[in-house]
Amino acid sequence: MLVNETHLGKIITNLGGCEDMMKKLRNGLYLALATGLVLSTTLQPANACSRILVETGNGSFITGRSMDWVDPDLASDLWIFPQGVERKGGGSDNELTWTSKYGSVITSFYGTASADGINEKGLAGGMQYLSDSDYGDPAVTGKPTISIGAWLQYFLDNFATVEEAVAAMQDPPFTIVSKPVANGVAAEIHMAISDASGDSAIFEYIDGELVIHHGREYNIMTNDPDFSTQLKLLEYWKGVNGDKFLPGTLSPTDRLVRLDWMLNRLQKFEDQNMSLASVFSVMRNISPPIGMNSPENPMSAITLWRTVSDHSAKTYYFDSAVSPTVFWVDLNKVDLQPGAKTMTLKVSKDRPLSGEVSSQFEEAEPFEFL
Repeated sequence: MLVNETHLGKIITNLGGCEDMMKKLRNGLYLALATGLVLSTTLQPANACSRILVETGNGSFITGRSMDWVDPDLASDLWIFPQGVERKGGGSDNELTWTSKYGSVITSFYGTASADGINEKGLAGGMQYLSDSDYGDPAVTGKPTISIGAWLQYFLDNFATVEEAVAAMQDPPFTIVSKPVANGVAAEIHMAISDASGDSAIFEYIDGELVIHHGREYNIMTNDPDFSTQLKLLEYWKGVNGDKFLPGTLSPTDRLVRLDWMLNRLQKFEDQNMSLASVFSVMRNISPPIGMNSPENPMSAITLWRTVSDHSAKTYYFDSAVSPTVFWVDLNKVDLQPGAKTMTLKVSKDRPLSGEVSSQFEEAEPFEFL
């Protein structure tokens, strides 16, 4: 349900708030209703994720994200792709082809998509659900196609920085084709990328047109609504004292507000391990717990895993929600030269992993994109 004025008034009263805050909340509520925003909802999203980009006290940057999904049996494995991999974008007979310029480590999604990852230059990216996505019609654009599952991999294969990616996408060389994933849910996504300089960009297809938000200020993202509307929502919440009142559901809009509030209060540690721990703590704080998708609420997403990308160290951390330990891949220890083998590491609750695991990957053929 929508938060109404009476309910907000009770919240503020219980928090010991003041009339000024109530006025801001009331005015903000009217603004939200006028622009179609939902401030809070009791219905949990079927598919949800969160992303944050953090600057440390030593000038480096770290990106964290969570993968929240309605299917607890989602198959997600890690893959190492070297330079020189011959790619087929998929989506149609007129598919885009390319050869990977950079090596990368990624997390796969049902063995048909690159959902998250970082390349050897420190460019990291992740795909997140956005129900309003509309990628256009290949028959109209006349461009080669690329599967939605290959979209992120194309960026990791070809670009060293966010600026390079944004420049290349001013006239996209492809049209994205989306198909339902293994559990039948539509693969409708937007994508965020970030690099070692702290630059950031968010890519969304709205009404068949690519919309790019480029700048280091775009350091958080969740799911619905589209990012332009998310920015309006954040602007409203700047007028609310978050120390006394924050929206508390697991909806994308509520998570967005809490991420922004936490990011603006994070201490900038010079110690890199403390910085990594800080990002992990934010991602765990925002994660829907296991067990939320009960028989009474079967379409609630739960956090299945979290990743943290250290852009400068070229290190990719993986935190499974069903494992007591974190493991990571140091790309400096991996053979990414042309001719090196594609490698994979199976992730399972029956096989806890910890520490640096690059030596535990096994040779495998690259998966085909959705």
